[in-house]
Order: sequence, then C-alpha cells, then structure tokens
Amino acid sequence: MMTRLTHALLAFLLMATTAAAQDTRRPSHCIAVADAAPGLQYLHKASWTEPVPDFSVRLHYVAHATFLLQTPGGLTAATDFTGFLGNTQLIPDVVTMNHAHDTHWTANPDPAIPHVLRGWGDTHGAGINHHLDLGEMLVRNVSTDIRSQWGGREDAGNSIFVFEVEGLCIGHLGHLHHVPTDAQFAALGRLDVVMVPVDGGYTMAVEDMVSVINRLKSSVVIPMHWFSDFGLGRFLEDISDSFAIDIRDGPSMEVSLRNLPPRPTVVVLRPQWLSDAGNRRD
Repeated sequence: MMTRLTHALLAFLLMATTAAAQDTRRPSHCIAVADAAPGLQYLHKASWTEPVPDFSVRLHYVAHATFLLQTPGGLTAATDFTGFLGNTQLIPDVVTMNHAHDTHWTANPDPAIPHVLRGWGDTHGAGINHHLDLGEMLVRNVSTDIRSQWGGREDAGNSIFVFEVEGLCIGHLGHLHHVPTDAQFAALGRLDVVMVPVDGGYTMAVEDMVSVINRLKSSVVIPMHWFSDFGLGRFLEDISDSFAIDIRDGPSMEVSLRNLPPRPTVVVLRPQWLSDAGNRRD
C-alpha cells in the first residue's frame, strides 16, 4: 500500500513540476503567422545590466555572430559563443556554437556554463538535435549543411538555433551555407526575429540570403557577420524593396509580441562587447 501511495505521490509531483515549468513560458507561435498590431514602436534600448521589462526580450549584439539574449526572469543565452563576451563576469545560462570557423565556437567553454549546445554531432555529418526546456525559454535547433575545410560538404554541420521565449520565436541562422530545404523551413516555422549573416561570401551570396529572408517572413531581421559598412550597405540595398530599414547607433534592442513592427524591418545594431563597468545606458 505504501508503495502504491509513494508512486502516486511521485507521479503527482512530476506532473505538477512539469506543468509549473510550462506555465512559466508564454506559448510561442513558431508554426503560426504572428498577428502584429500596427503602429506600435520598439521599446527604448537599455543597458544589458538593467532588468528586462515584462513580456520582452533584450537582444544585445556583442560581436560578429554573437548575441546575448536576456529574459525578464533573468535567463541569458549567448549565440555562436567564442568563449569571450567582453570585460564581464557574466556566465550565460546557455551558449550555442557552430564550428564552420573558430569565430563561432570554442573548444573550451567555461565549465560553469550550465548548458553548452553544439550545433554539430559527435561524428562528421551526424548532426545533432537539441530541445532544451528551461521553463521561461525553450531552445531548439534545425540542422543544415556546411562546406568543409577540404572543399567538400559536412552534412548537418551547422545549426539554426531557435529561442522560444515570451511568446516570441527568435532564430539565429549561424553559419548558413545554403538555402534551407522545404522540410527545414517547416521545422523552423515562423520566426518573429531572425539574426542573419550578410557577409555575401563566407556564408551565402547576398541574393540567396535575401531569398531566405523573404521566405522566412520575419518581422525583425538583424544583420550579423558583416565585415564592413560597405558589405552591410550592399545587403541593405538589396533588401530595401521588401523591408523597412532601421539603423540604430547602439548594440541593444528590446522586443515583445506587442511591439513587432507593422512592416517587416531590418534593424541594424552596432556590436559592442559587454562590460560590467559603468552600468550606464547605451
């Protein structure tokens, strides 16, 4: 009798814990089309050291392909993590990495980082699947192929990571080398915000990347992986027919379901290393 009672109690606690974890994350709509209200504006940018407003996510462009995502509950995630975020003691809760080049990963991440998500498998071409549920944030990936350093191809060597948080679907294309297949687009779903490499050569030609962006139909596109204002300008010129252009003078923005722009918009952020000193507004 005690055994049955114990099992029943454990089952109840497990269901309660699972329900509590699910209740802490607002449902996302990655597979549905976002219904953005017209006329709303972005929240004012703020220092990454300040609390994140309710129902919002802060995105801070750190460098190259590395962004820091912050949630109202205090979770932090760093994309294409190289092992260095700046002059800061911050230990992210999650880091994601891709290994097309050493500017997108590190072989020696800080062991204090709770969740290190590699975008490739243990063996060449094996790929990997992630589905990390942290309650407030869900992190998953969709594998794509990359060109190998020997001129061949590594199947499933790159991961597009998707962060579902505060009802938003935020995607990071990593070191994308090809137009995704129909199945890969379907697995990604509708991304409200997407971080896109726009170098024009190391990843994909600008015209091909623009076609990817047009198919994703994201409300906010943030260029990354650009090496000069000239290269960035080429991308902005090619995409300006279908997207509004919003050029910022700082590295951060805060976005929520309620302030997605009525017209798809490219938001240009200026990368800046994190620093614990000063705690001032950008």
